[in-house]
Amino acid sequence: MKAVRFHEYGDPAVLRYEDAERPVPAAGQVLVRVAGTSFNGVDGNIRAGFMRGPIPVTLPHTPGIDVSGTVEELGEGVTAVQAGDRVVGFLPMTGDGAAAEYVLAPAEILAPAPASIPLADAAALPTVGLTAWQALFDHAKLTAGQRVLINGARGAVGSYAVQLAENAGAEVVAVNGPRSEDGLRTIDEVTEPVDVALNLAPVEPDRLTALVRLIRDGGVLVNTTVWMPAPSDEARGVRGIDLFVRSDARQLAHLVSLVDAGELRVDVAERVPLAELATVHARAAAGELSGKTVIVA
Repeated sequence: MKAVRFHEYGDPAVLRYEDAERPVPAAGQVLVRVAGTSFNGVDGNIRAGFMRGPIPVTLPHTPGIDVSGTVEELGEGVTAVQAGDRVVGFLPMTGDGAAAEYVLAPAEILAPAPASIPLADAAALPTVGLTAWQALFDHAKLTAGQRVLINGARGAVGSYAVQLAENAGAEVVAVNGPRSEDGLRTIDEVTEPVDVALNLAPVEPDRLTALVRLIRDGGVLVNTTVWMPAPSDEARGVRGIDLFVRSDARQLAHLVSLVDAGELRVDVAERVPLAELATVHARAAAGELSGKTVIVA
């Protein structure tokens, strides 16, 4: 099969489009014929060697933590899915990813793919959709009538967070900062207090602290830029939470149901052939990537 792999850590030039052995599913695993994967910032950080501590991988390594595709073969003991099923999933970060024609996946992380969008496009959903869901509901405990500030609302996670928060009956304050050129407010332009703040974009420490000051007593700040810990304000009962997204097939299946019900939109900025994945990494490293890019196998 064809795959994109890196045999050493480094810049995007280490990525090679090459032949690799088609994997064989072990007990509890599924072989998925890949329709699509997507680029996430963590893919670049793993490739560059910045995540060797928290996310150790074996070289050569295939990136791509999102997968959409069709079940090709079942390992021993797998009954939850069948050959031919269309599935999506958030793959384990330490294993080989879906930038290949085939990938192994633990059966328990897979959910049925949306029926209402192209199968490859479904790869734009798992990691960022789960990040948005877990930030809003697992950690912030968002409820109807609350006011939530979403910093980075135009980003891949932010677009889902805005939709999910509005669907939940919350009032959304969408910002892009520190400088916004798309009509959204910046953090400095928000003066009304909020119950919840989500930081989904790289900001300076003083900007993150400014978010805390906007949160009502007893509120919460959820931060996804985990290299900069979320500040708290213990005197006012404002909690700061650093989010590490986890794979959850039940939550992912719920997100899929929202997509098929027309209540959650999957936005794909562009679709790029698997052989050109290195150019996607290079553009991301140069700050030239916006929106969600799907890699088509």
